Amino acid sequence: MRSLVTGCAGFIGSHVVDALLKKGHEVIGIDCFTDYYPRDVKERNIEQALHDSRFTLIEKDLALMDSYPEVDYVFHLAAQAGVRASWGKTFDVYVHNNIQATQRLLEFYKGTGLKKLVYSSSSSVYGDARLPMSEESLPRPVSPYGVSKLAGENLCYLYYKNYGVPTISLRYFTVYGPRLRPDLAINRFVDAIINDREVVVYGDGTQTRDFTFVDDVVRANILAAESDVVGDVFNIGGGHRISVNDLMERIEATLRKKARVRHVEKQKGDVENTWADVSKAKALLSWQPEIGISRGLARYIDWYVNFRLPCKPPRSAVGMTGT
Repeated sequence: MRSLVTGCAGFIGSHVVDALLKKGHEVIGIDCFTDYYPRDVKERNIEQALHDSRFTLIEKDLALMDSYPEVDYVFHLAAQAGVRASWGKTFDVYVHNNIQATQRLLEFYKGTGLKKLVYSSSSSVYGDARLPMSEESLPRPVSPYGVSKLAGENLCYLYYKNYGVPTISLRYFTVYGPRLRPDLAINRFVDAIINDREVVVYGDGTQTRDFTFVDDVVRANILAAESDVVGDVFNIGGGHRISVNDLMERIEATLRKKARVRHVEKQKGDVENTWADVSKAKALLSWQPEIGISRGLARYIDWYVNFRLPCKPPRSAVGMTGT
């Protein structure tokens, strides 16, 4: 099998690359190495893959390419990340990387005999929906980032409906694990505590998130690609939620070290709570989360201490996002 992974050098994309190579796929990766966080971090993400003869890296802007490789599967993970950075003039970047790039891929692969295009979406499409969040809920994103991811979902459905492109969309709930993006909460909390720095938290810490370990997300991608399901959308989450305060306590317990926390005003675009109803994925994809937050945190912290490449995170402050 031959697979394309967009955003191949990113946090989740690099894990998908490694899993596909392990399954015997020939993998083509596309990444334009945006400056949202340092290039050397992304290069290290795909360091193992670059030594595999079955992996080919294409360094180009996905939205500006005239054509794409002939493949059996597309795992579309490339996107401009960040809820708080998506406001104002920078929304143009989200339109380019999250909407235009998705449309270009779908337009190219219509009628090509593609087996499946798996689109990476986000729990941010829900906004402040009733809990637990079900695929039957009306999506009402409260950030421009969420709007851009929902637009990608809608593009996938309309190309499936009108041209038969075999798409499937996965809504991720706060993914974490080795290679975690520097701006995301767990990385920032762990980094600050280990290095005796102040942790800045938006809000009072009672807001909750459903955390999903990256290995579970990778497995969901592969099951989605190999399934007969097309034109549908699925929640991919841990199936439980914890508060920021509870998360901090768990990290402190694992590190055996107290955090110095300063609370600041909640930011626009941050939802109050997320919690995934994953019953649909269990029923139709035979997927369910396997790694809980305690085990996952231990694995992440072990990676952070022993393997993480030091870097400066993006300008955005510490907090919890809806992705």
